[in-house]
Amino acid sequence: MWLTEKFGLSVPVVGAPMANVSGGQLTAAISAAGGLGMLGAGSAVTADWIRTEGAVAAASGRPYGVGLMAWSVKAHPEHLDAVLELRPALVSLSFGDYAPYVGMLQQEGIVVAMQAGTIADAREAIDSGVDVIVARGAEAGGHGRNAVATLPLLQAILELTDLPVLAAGGISGPRGLAAVLAAGAVGGWIGTAFLTCQEALTPEPVRRRVIEADETDTVYGTVFDAASRAGWPDEFGGRALRNAYFDTWEGREQELKTDDAGHDDYVAGVRAADPARTSIYAGQGVGALTAEPAAADVVAAFATYRTYLRAAIE
Repeated sequence: MWLTEKFGLSVPVVGAPMANVSGGQLTAAISAAGGLGMLGAGSAVTADWIRTEGAVAAASGRPYGVGLMAWSVKAHPEHLDAVLELRPALVSLSFGDYAPYVGMLQQEGIVVAMQAGTIADAREAIDSGVDVIVARGAEAGGHGRNAVATLPLLQAILELTDLPVLAAGGISGPRGLAAVLAAGAVGGWIGTAFLTCQEALTPEPVRRRVIEADETDTVYGTVFDAASRAGWPDEFGGRALRNAYFDTWEGREQELKTDDAGHDDYVAGVRAADPARTSIYAGQGVGALTAEPAAADVVAAFATYRTYLRAAIE
């Protein structure tokens, strides 16, 4: 399998790069357990944060990756500089004009991935010369498109290209991993399943809310982006847990962009880790989370996917 052979993994799992969740400790723990951890370098971090957390991630001695957003790199080129210095095994570069950076990364021996939410996205990725495509379905937590579910998107992209394709969205355990591998994916791009891990940066009140949530509690939109004023393009909304703040502002996103009181309320909610006011990005697999495990235990659970693959074949 391309993913495991390329990076020397024992489990075909990539830990999705989640801003404010995937710091160096979680990244290192996933890699040490046999998957490929990824650092979530959000737009608000500094280049020094990337360097520091990258060093923590690299300390496992195992391959790891970093996730960047193209729109943020344009505003913060120092983020790309820091990643080029670190030379991780994999860099995910999506959401905006990423094409100018692909060759730069590849020249340093870095494998480049792009998250595609439609066939048009995948064609653009192929034309840009990326090494691997992530078929990111609408079920997935965090930012991306809400256009196509994981399984139909995965099948269509696999028909489109011979490039390796990872599947993202709704893969909450080994059964889901077995399903996408059987379809032809080289691995799973897993985010939500790691949200409440002991090594994650997730604040305790947010962890409790995530554990309480079921599969119907997520919502997709741009409310939290309008509130944060971080710079996310409206083209890419995010899937998160529905809360009172989202309900208050849904349908009023343009107004929220210039409403200072609404912005201040959101910022205060983030600082307090108040589940009613902060953004808690999670996918539809969130209902499977019931505890705060070590990342190694989550990876070990995914490693049992072979049982379900064999059962399907028999």
